[in-house]
Amino acid sequence: MSLLAPPFLYLLAAVLIPVLGSRSRALLLLLVPVFGLISLLSYGYGNHLVIPMLGFELTFVRLDKLSQIFGIIFSIAAFLAAIYAWHVDDKIQQMATLVYAGSAIGGVLAGDLITLFLYWEATAVASVFLIWARRTPASYATGMRYLIIQVLSGVLLLAGLLLHYNDTGSIAFDHLGLVSLGTWLIFIGFGIKCAFPLMHNWLQDSYPAATVTGTVVLSAFTTKMAVYALARGYAGTEILIYIGAIMTLFPIFFAEIENDLRRVLAYSLNNQLGFMVVGVGVGTEMALNGTAAHAFCHILYKALLFMSVGAVLYRTGTSKASELGGLYKTMPVTMVCCLVGAASISAFPLFSGFVSKSLILDASVSNGYYIVWFALVVASAGVLSHSGIKIPYFTFFAHDSGKRPAEAPMHMRIAMIITAVLCVFIGVFPGALYALLPFEVDYKPYTVSHVLSQMQLLCFALLAFVFLMRNGLHPPEERGVNLDSDWVYRKLAPGLMPAIVNAIASTVTSAQSSAKDAVVSFTRRVAGISRPGGILSVNWGVNSMVLIVTVMMLIVLLFNFS
Repeated sequence: MSLLAPPFLYLLAAVLIPVLGSRSRALLLLLVPVFGLISLLSYGYGNHLVIPMLGFELTFVRLDKLSQIFGIIFSIAAFLAAIYAWHVDDKIQQMATLVYAGSAIGGVLAGDLITLFLYWEATAVASVFLIWARRTPASYATGMRYLIIQVLSGVLLLAGLLLHYNDTGSIAFDHLGLVSLGTWLIFIGFGIKCAFPLMHNWLQDSYPAATVTGTVVLSAFTTKMAVYALARGYAGTEILIYIGAIMTLFPIFFAEIENDLRRVLAYSLNNQLGFMVVGVGVGTEMALNGTAAHAFCHILYKALLFMSVGAVLYRTGTSKASELGGLYKTMPVTMVCCLVGAASISAFPLFSGFVSKSLILDASVSNGYYIVWFALVVASAGVLSHSGIKIPYFTFFAHDSGKRPAEAPMHMRIAMIITAVLCVFIGVFPGALYALLPFEVDYKPYTVSHVLSQMQLLCFALLAFVFLMRNGLHPPEERGVNLDSDWVYRKLAPGLMPAIVNAIASTVTSAQSSAKDAVVSFTRRVAGISRPGGILSVNWGVNSMVLIVTVMMLIVLLFNFS
């Protein structure tokens, strides 16, 4: 049974990739998530595959309702990505996808911190090949930055693990809390992978740099595995509420002014993670249900949006808003699917985002976090502007770019249609999703007050967008490079490094010169007092020597009696 555990199925399939033909590889990527999901559902709740190793007991499958829902959506995401990438004939990408997806599933099933660390690093190493697969100098540089930051996250996790084990003697991956240096380091390691503020730019840097299909895969696993880790280890940690609120707000500005639509979606991804982090911070059953539900829905609608923009990139060669427009004429299926994704992320009633985001909003306000609730409401309006309107509007409607690309390939359309159907199905029948959540759900999203308030918010955001566009106040879609916090380590630090090195070298040289001068001066003084006629060459009388010895003895006696 151990070889049939979901993570191992993916890893075994990855080993087979080099010896299979093109169509067999594509079919394997399609079948592995299906059998992996069947394997996952075949396990009962509890710990399985507990293997003694180096004095520790490593738990490779720990199944409960929290790990199960993440395992299910990761399996669905891997299946949809396989359909979308049916045309890919690249062994490196296919192996990387299998190892990456399998490691992410292994991470959410891990019952101890050592197993989590192994899968944590495996996701980092495997996923970088989806960026390098573009085989350009720029993608190589981006991949290196991505890998450094992801490995740093793993190093912090390992350091925290060791300190935590030294403090407690336990490697169990359960609730940790911010109680020691070890748990703080683990928390920061999780935060890097979850793209906390000022730790987030690896996401906007790397996801748009990946291949068309690689971006879809990347959007599903890394950050949601981090959300799961926070929910498992730090539920109810209040600082997460405020971190999450900031995460929902700051990407709005950057998404509005960004021209590259895949970077817009990357900022939007950061925004949506903020809602999940707030849910983890609130920590009640409703809030954690909201986090799990929103992660589930987010993987689907974000994948759908990345698929739509990816299909446009695949057919036109660009994802720049300034170079697109009028594509509804020749890509109607892609356009409709994009609109479904936009409605879902904007939380329109009858779409998936509405039934998941509502849980987090209500959990926030019912626990007295009114300012945070207001921030989430403002962020929801911002999401509609930059993802719900901007993405489809500038891609398909804004102006006629003159491009007349063919519709997306059939397998891409199939993947997008299935994902769009799931988004609508969850929105119309939320009970199917609520049944998978970690705790019992007694919540009805479709109340008159809730629907009306959400529609008022959405209508306000739509009117604001129209007003800004008609009056020329909306940021123009034009070529440019937008500065974010990564400017510090990509531009400022390299620019300051020569000056810092020169200053250090100058200081060292000055110190060496001062030390040399001091030694020379001391040598001259010693030579001066010891030469003929100096104080050390004078003949001392008996009386003087007796006096000196007496004084020294008195000093010794004083020390002994003190």
